[in-house]
Amino acid sequence: MDKHFNTRSMIFTLYGDYVRHYGSVIWIGSLIKLLKEFGHNEQAVRAAISRMSKQGWVQSEKRGNRSYYSLTEQGQARMEEASKRIYKSESPKWDGYWRMLVYNIPENKRGLRDELRKELVWSGFGNLSNSCWITPNPLDEQIHRLVDKYDIKDYITYFKSTYEGMSTPQSLVDKCWDLEDVNQKYSDFIREYSEKYYIDQNLIEKGAISDGTCFVKCASLVHQYRKFLFIDPDLPEELLPEQWLGNSAAALFNDYHELLQPRATRFFESVFE
Repeated sequence: MDKHFNTRSMIFTLYGDYVRHYGSVIWIGSLIKLLKEFGHNEQAVRAAISRMSKQGWVQSEKRGNRSYYSLTEQGQARMEEASKRIYKSESPKWDGYWRMLVYNIPENKRGLRDELRKELVWSGFGNLSNSCWITPNPLDEQIHRLVDKYDIKDYITYFKSTYEGMSTPQSLVDKCWDLEDVNQKYSDFIREYSEKYYIDQNLIEKGAISDGTCFVKCASLVHQYRKFLFIDPDLPEELLPEQWLGNSAAALFNDYHELLQPRATRFFESVFE
């Protein structure tokens, strides 16, 4: 994977899991020190944070000759949403409605269309047909934020609707999302991380693992698990396949995270300024 993207998404992980609980502001020097633990060099960190700044996720301020970076309002909203989804305990309840978003974005704004598509996928929308996206979840707030962020009020039509056929809600789901593939990835995650969990539980009981190592393991765990936000539409239970592994993966993630978190936080606090 592209190292540049990697550094950037690692920074997102750190903001989501730590920085936002400490006033949302961090000195670039601390960020460089933290990311060094994962083998990212200073140059990569500076490039990634300036890219995040251009994209409107973070903003910088100078204090003396030091640069501090804090989340923008948009960054804060994204972190809250991500965090809600990462640390949720079960699938949402369904009200029986589908939300339908149709856009009509002119050809000369193609870049905008690509951005919007990425955001819709991230929020859990499925592509039903050309420029028509659906979700069973009440994502009105996210939609209004998107419309404001990209200033696309004139190109968007948004409905709350009922499905009247011609087949079943289940077949709608199959058309819009590849849940089999997502389930396979959950299965891989469970296999790999349950093994790691038992090994680390053992090491922690023996006191044979450092705070810095726990920090790296904890951030890597969140980093890996966060990838499901891009592929799992977080559908209500009623619409999920029978052998769905999402909840087992979530339980494993929560247990493992709880195991590592106290030591990881201690390390973070020792570096944070």
